[in-house]
Amino acid sequence: MPRARRTTTGWRASSAATAPTGKGSVRGSHLATLVAMCLGAMVTFFHLTATVSTLTTIQRDLRIDPTSVVWIPSAYTLTLASLILSAATLGSRYGRKRMFSAGVGAMMAGAGVVALATLPGWVVAGQLVAGAGGALILSNSLAILGVTFTDPHRRTEVITAWAAASGVGLSVGPLIAGTLLAHVHWHGVFLSTVVLGVLTLAVTARWVAESRQPTSRPDLLGLLLGTLAVAAAVYALIEGGRRGYTSPAVAAAWFIAGAAVVAFVIVELRTAAPMLDVRLFRSPSFSAVMLVAAVSLFGFTGVSILLVLFHERAQALSPLDTGWRMLVLFGLYALTAFAAGPAIRRTGFKAPLTLGLLLGGLASLGLSTHTPDTPFGRSWPLLALFGAACGLVVAPATAAALASVAPARAGMAAAAVNTARQFGAVMGASLLGTLLSTTLVADLPGRLAAHGVPESTRAAVQAAVRSGTGDTATPAGPARQALAESLTAGVQAGLRVNAVVFLAAAVLALTLIRNRPHQHQPTADNRS
Repeated sequence: MPRARRTTTGWRASSAATAPTGKGSVRGSHLATLVAMCLGAMVTFFHLTATVSTLTTIQRDLRIDPTSVVWIPSAYTLTLASLILSAATLGSRYGRKRMFSAGVGAMMAGAGVVALATLPGWVVAGQLVAGAGGALILSNSLAILGVTFTDPHRRTEVITAWAAASGVGLSVGPLIAGTLLAHVHWHGVFLSTVVLGVLTLAVTARWVAESRQPTSRPDLLGLLLGTLAVAAAVYALIEGGRRGYTSPAVAAAWFIAGAAVVAFVIVELRTAAPMLDVRLFRSPSFSAVMLVAAVSLFGFTGVSILLVLFHERAQALSPLDTGWRMLVLFGLYALTAFAAGPAIRRTGFKAPLTLGLLLGGLASLGLSTHTPDTPFGRSWPLLALFGAACGLVVAPATAAALASVAPARAGMAAAAVNTARQFGAVMGASLLGTLLSTTLVADLPGRLAAHGVPESTRAAVQAAVRSGTGDTATPAGPARQALAESLTAGVQAGLRVNAVVFLAAAVLALTLIRNRPHQHQPTADNRS
């Protein structure tokens, strides 16, 4: 079994049985490690898009109202975002391979709970467990790659390959979910996560060496405050769409999040071995990279949810047909993310980040003009453009974060950028999803009246939409057409908001991000 041996620069693999010492053996071990970490990233994002693809079916089967259904994907990202910082700390302390494997196990357990769920509460509970597993997977997979590939240029290429693997998971999730939904109950979709998890554990156990920083002391207070701050903020974002962002419960959550952030910063500045050195944020470039990472997943996750709902509900497509259309977006994302690694060596980070945000904003504006009657021949170029744009942003932003620190601090940088990414994903799913549902409810009465739907039918349709049964309870004809138009109005509003966010982030990337952070050896803690 491969073991990790600490050196002054990181770790190297060894084995008492075979004692591989040649360059070929080391390269083979490193390649196998990359494959295992990519499998972990793939299963994490596969679970997310498979969940999104089953949302409509789950909502119909369990009769979940539109403002509550957002909790199904958001519960997953809630625990994922909240626990990423602590997951990196646990990996550094107790072993990154061990925590990565534990994360895969938790992901499988959570998916198993969802696969057996018959009530909305159990679906959300399973998603919470799976999200905890995702936090352990993402933080420790990036940290393992960071300490394995210490050359800055090689590390950048490896991290973009890792990001491309997440795109593969995003791509196949809707296709596998759509295929299974056509033949089995929606519960069967989540067993796919279990199968992929078994494969990931097998490769990890055989090929990945252990690595840790045994001299690091656990920053327990910082861990608690960081987790509390992110969890409270994410909860406020999600519940704000249901109760209102000024309701007492949501306002209390915002207050707790703010107080926890202030306390976290104070504790980390005074701690000898902080879980996150907040001095890194003194660099405008590092701070801008974190913001761009958040924006990238804000748009990628939020827009993906909007488009899935648009295809299935406004255009009345099956989950499988929706999966094939979304493959254009996810497939171009994966291809572009993979190609971004070698390109960064020539261009630096600023050009792909700025260009990707600009093109993503323009693609969002173009998609916001589409209606239920828009043919796929007109929409696929914009889907491809948005996917490629996100590939130019997500992978380079992650690589730029790790290139800004020394290899020994890869775990800290991985935790920071993954927290930013997942917080952005929660914001995209909750804010754009909430905007969709509120626009739908507000716009529907006028659309029904405009289509001449009788008053009695209008009231029944509106009640069905509020209860989450609008698709099945709405009769065909003018009422269903009005419902499709109202949902489209919500999708268009969300796409326009995303366009503004992307274009604003493009300006920040152009003006603040340092183009080649790894040209300066980052020996100081506050260097980016």
